[in-house]
Amino acid sequence: MAEQRPISFVENAQLTALGVQPASISFNNLTMESDRFICVREETAGAKQVVIIDMADANNIMRRPISAESAIMNPIDKIIALRAGRQLQMFNIELKQKVKSHLMNEDVTFWKWLTPQVVGIVTENAVWSWAMNGPDTPTKLFDRHASLAGHQIINLRQTPGDAKWLVLVGISSNPAPGAFKVKGSMQLYSIERSLSQPIEGHAATFAEIRLDGSPVDTKLFTFAVRTATGAKLHIVEIDHQANAPVFAKKSVDVFFPPEATNDFPVSMQVSKRFSIIYMVTKYGFIHLYDLESGTCIYMNRISGETIFVTCEHEGTGGIIGVNRKGQVLSVTVDENTIIPYILSTLNNTDLAIKLASRGNLPGADDLYVRQFNQLFQGGQFGEAAKVAANSPRGILRTAATIEQFKNVPAQPGTLSPILQYFGTLLEKGQLNKFESIELARPVLVQGRKQLLEKWLKEDKLECSEELGDIVRGHDMNLALSVYLRANVPSKCVACFAELGQPEKILLYAKRVNYTPDYASLLQHITRNSPDKGVEFATSLINDEMGPLIDIERVADIFIGQGLVQQATSFLLDALKENKPEQGPLQTRLLEMNLVQAPQVADAILGNEMFSHYDRPRIANLCEKAGLLQRALEHYEDINDIKRVVVHTNLLNQEWLVGFFGKLTVSDTLECLKEMMRQNMRQNLQVVVQAATKYSELIGPVPLIEMFESFKSFEGVQCI
Repeated sequence: MAEQRPISFVENAQLTALGVQPASISFNNLTMESDRFICVREETAGAKQVVIIDMADANNIMRRPISAESAIMNPIDKIIALRAGRQLQMFNIELKQKVKSHLMNEDVTFWKWLTPQVVGIVTENAVWSWAMNGPDTPTKLFDRHASLAGHQIINLRQTPGDAKWLVLVGISSNPAPGAFKVKGSMQLYSIERSLSQPIEGHAATFAEIRLDGSPVDTKLFTFAVRTATGAKLHIVEIDHQANAPVFAKKSVDVFFPPEATNDFPVSMQVSKRFSIIYMVTKYGFIHLYDLESGTCIYMNRISGETIFVTCEHEGTGGIIGVNRKGQVLSVTVDENTIIPYILSTLNNTDLAIKLASRGNLPGADDLYVRQFNQLFQGGQFGEAAKVAANSPRGILRTAATIEQFKNVPAQPGTLSPILQYFGTLLEKGQLNKFESIELARPVLVQGRKQLLEKWLKEDKLECSEELGDIVRGHDMNLALSVYLRANVPSKCVACFAELGQPEKILLYAKRVNYTPDYASLLQHITRNSPDKGVEFATSLINDEMGPLIDIERVADIFIGQGLVQQATSFLLDALKENKPEQGPLQTRLLEMNLVQAPQVADAILGNEMFSHYDRPRIANLCEKAGLLQRALEHYEDINDIKRVVVHTNLLNQEWLVGFFGKLTVSDTLECLKEMMRQNMRQNLQVVVQAATKYSELIGPVPLIEMFESFKSFEGVQCI
């Protein structure tokens, strides 16, 4: 055609060039359940094999010997279903394992994967489903209608998602005088109602579309038929929902050129992205129709050979198919030319506007801007909001548009234009970043944060750090929800700390591979809850991957806030392994308690938990704290010992007598003399007890001389 085509047409591969035997390219031997795999059953010199071509990697061609008469490849996984006579089998190619098998009671005339989990099976009398993860025995869905008797079954389809409707398609020769050569018959079946409807038709499929103003998708059934009197495409609604607008049935003529007298539709696919029907005929013509209006957008020939199979090409929103020559062909909308083509060639502005919005396509931007301005200036703010909301690529969903609506004063008793605008956007789908922020501000000021919670749950807002910052001043939990969705780790951990949930920080940080400033977090947590600070610090030190913060830094944080009790609790756990390199921290722990909580220090020393601290330093502090026994246990210099032992009134006398047994004889004698010299009245009893106990070691002469020097006849008498 002379004009620029609104479609993109590409030959993706040539099966014969990939080693597939030309004779194997037939309707019975070739299957394509999705745009991922092409499966060809070959038979050469009596040997049978299956050739599987991975379209994601055309060089990845698998060949497997088989004895089956039919092979169908799973749409997404490397699982193949094989049929030999009535014997069915599913086989995992990668694991080289049989998944399941079954022997049918009837001959199988047609089968295909209805979903990646379910195979649909057609016999002469019924239609069955065989689930990969279900029972080995297929489940009967419905009986075949009498109108399909003697037909060659060419397709079986079901509604996506709910599988509530199925359509069985067959063709047969029509010998009646004046009738079209090939008769097409279909059986539309409702699972819920257990009802069948016979329909004359050659190709059919199911689709969904969101109509203007509808909160839900409308389910459609579309089919095409050619008879001796002409050809029609029908689009009808199924399962109408009460809260949705009624879809008006469409019935449009299908044009066949004079050279295609015996041509008829053989396949039909609907693009989810564009809501365009792609209909392919036996002679290789493609027809594009708008799903909502039934308008014919384009028709042309794409293949001089019969196209055997087609399926949706999800990556492009088009279709892919294979013809008799083995050409793998893909057709999709040309995003740059489709809208200009509709405007210039079809002269259909309404269709151009709708398709541009639906497919996010360029080419109708000026139309949208002009239409928006006309409606806005005419005071039709609700309609203007709809135009802005539906504008392709969000060309009208800008800060300038929001300002326009904000500057229009609200009329008494009516919804303000800006709220009309945001309401329309929310009905359309998710708000963008800027819109989400602009909507959040007034909603929060009005104290209606529950609306934000609702929109977040419905995924109506684009979460960002800026939105979280706005929400944070009103609700910390809600702000955390925003930050989590926006993936702002620093703000998330700050919220966990602020909310008193430090136990969640480590779990979250590891999950998102983020390393926070643990020292700053600990300072904040400790300031608000000292005990939670201890728990958090302990978890940081005892992490399975090793300490995440320096122990001394933690001690500084606790001590800096005057939290001796919490610092002690943390250090007792952190230093429990009593490592030599932890000596300074052991000293620090004992120091602060000897100064501020001597009883705690006494208990720690009594438990003998540590052995690497500065003993002279701790001994001196023990003496100052009045823990004389602990001081004597640590002092080694005889002068220090002599200074302490004289205070027998502050020491356990029995312990003190035993203590002298750990000293040398000369040091013991020196201590006894010092005790007599400093306070003989107070200390004589202890000195006598020690002299008596150690008299054999010290010797009677030195002891007698000592007592005589202090004129203590009582002491002399005990020797």
